[in-house]
Amino acid sequence: MEIRNFCIIAHIDHGKSTLADRMLQRTGAIQDRELREQMLDGMDLERERGITIKASAVSVRYHHASGGDFMFNFIDTPGHVDFHYEVSRALTACEGAILVVDATQGVEAQTVANAYMAIDADLEIIPVVNKIDLPSARPDDVAMEIEQVLGLPAEDCIYCSAKTGAGIDELLAAIAGKLPGPAGDPKAKTQGLIFDSVYDDYRGVIVYFRLVNGRLAVGDRVYMIGTKRTYTVTELGKFTPKMTSMREPMHAGEAGYLVAAIKTLDDVNIGDTITLDAHRADAPLPGYREPQQMVFCDFYPSGTTGFEQLRDAIERLHLNDVSFTFSPQSSEALGFGFRCGFLGMLHMDIVQERIEREGGVELVQTAPTVTYEVALTEGDVIQITNPADLPDPTLIQEIREPMVNVEFITPNESIGDLMKLCEARRGVYRKQQYLSQSRQILVYLLPLAEIIFDFYDKLKSITRGYGTMDYELEGFHEGRLVKMNIMINGTPVDALSVIVHREKAEARGRSLLVRLKKEIDRHMFEIPLQAAVGGKIIARETISAMRKNVTAKCYGGDVTRKRKLLEKQKEGKKRMKRVGTVDIPQEAFMAVLDPGE
Repeated sequence: MEIRNFCIIAHIDHGKSTLADRMLQRTGAIQDRELREQMLDGMDLERERGITIKASAVSVRYHHASGGDFMFNFIDTPGHVDFHYEVSRALTACEGAILVVDATQGVEAQTVANAYMAIDADLEIIPVVNKIDLPSARPDDVAMEIEQVLGLPAEDCIYCSAKTGAGIDELLAAIAGKLPGPAGDPKAKTQGLIFDSVYDDYRGVIVYFRLVNGRLAVGDRVYMIGTKRTYTVTELGKFTPKMTSMREPMHAGEAGYLVAAIKTLDDVNIGDTITLDAHRADAPLPGYREPQQMVFCDFYPSGTTGFEQLRDAIERLHLNDVSFTFSPQSSEALGFGFRCGFLGMLHMDIVQERIEREGGVELVQTAPTVTYEVALTEGDVIQITNPADLPDPTLIQEIREPMVNVEFITPNESIGDLMKLCEARRGVYRKQQYLSQSRQILVYLLPLAEIIFDFYDKLKSITRGYGTMDYELEGFHEGRLVKMNIMINGTPVDALSVIVHREKAEARGRSLLVRLKKEIDRHMFEIPLQAAVGGKIIARETISAMRKNVTAKCYGGDVTRKRKLLEKQKEGKKRMKRVGTVDIPQEAFMAVLDPGE
């Protein structure tokens, strides 16, 4: 039986998961009665949002019309830019890729990024134009776009509809005929590449791997080259698409899972090499780059949730998602919590929602920030993710911020507005290129801090939903950056401090205080809100006090009686202002993100 290992890659929402469902159905891996939408998206959150968050692997048998039998091992990957590291891992475990493009939308930013990753990984690519059943589909134009932008011949494109099943047989035949088989040697020393792992309450860690060379059987003692640990394999199996254990050994080229009484996900490195303990491989397989956290924020318990409950919820989620990091953090305003690092804003939203939903906890989340490099006067360079950790200004030589190379694909009529948006966010123009008669590719260098919050929404609004973007980190560049402290009732609130560009500090401070004034309720005493850079106050707003009419019960009579009551009220307010605490709602912490445009 011949083996084909491939993955399905595309821009978000171009129909990868539906195509995977149809392939499972057509190869007989699932019965029609078992079929539900997004079969491979196991998380409730994935189905609700209609997106793939975690890549999932499947093995199916396929009988070719010419009489050959094939084993297809394929991986359905996420399409969102936050999860491109999942895609890069999937590509390493394959020899081929199916590039899916929506016949109504055409080539988009993530299509280009994923296609280039597949080309860099030296994979054979089969371009597929999906959703040809829609009235607005323009498959021939999209096939020409694929040829112009990616260099894949238009005549190689397979037209199909994952919804109706049209073209699926042709696609399966092309996978069998065009994609190369695995090049591994079954007689060589065993080498398996770990491309994912999940945690199971009963079996411990389940390792997803691709066997590159040699063979592996239940009972074998395996050695992980990276972690230098040994385990005994207690279960081997494949995803069909349910986990199905197998008794016979696995051979080079096959993909599946193993269970070996591994206790935590920290004991397994994604990209590590599995080999037999008795006959160890001479060298590990080329692994992966570590996922890089781009966005950081603090989670603090709120309401009835305690710190211990929050820690349990975060640790439990971390067992299944090692791509976010966390460390304990304390704040004068919010107490004890955790500083967490994420791959992007969508990843942060998903982690927050999963912690609240699966852990049953209530959270207060601070405004997201990025990593800054700080060059100190004595020559050291440190990285900080929290503005509150910035050293004293006298010790700082320069602050460097992360810059990203952003590639937009946008309709021609939106190009001017998009350029204005990029210039307003301190962008540097790189290049412009025509994609088709109606669309262009625009490339800008932008500070990551300027695009992490509402930039994507602004892009969608400017381009009426047709614009897309993809970005990659280029490095750290020096910027004229300062730390702006926010003081509420004279007390600095570290969770509200923010690093801003010096020229934008005053405007940003004013807009931030106006937002805070709307979000913080009035109290019985006056609350001054101040923004300060260094020792200088650059903006101020005041929340006026609620006032009880203490003279209501005085009818006429001597004015000194009224004056006495008013003086007494004023004294009480002064005392209250000195010792009173200000309640700061969750919305106030998100006000920090207002770019002040």
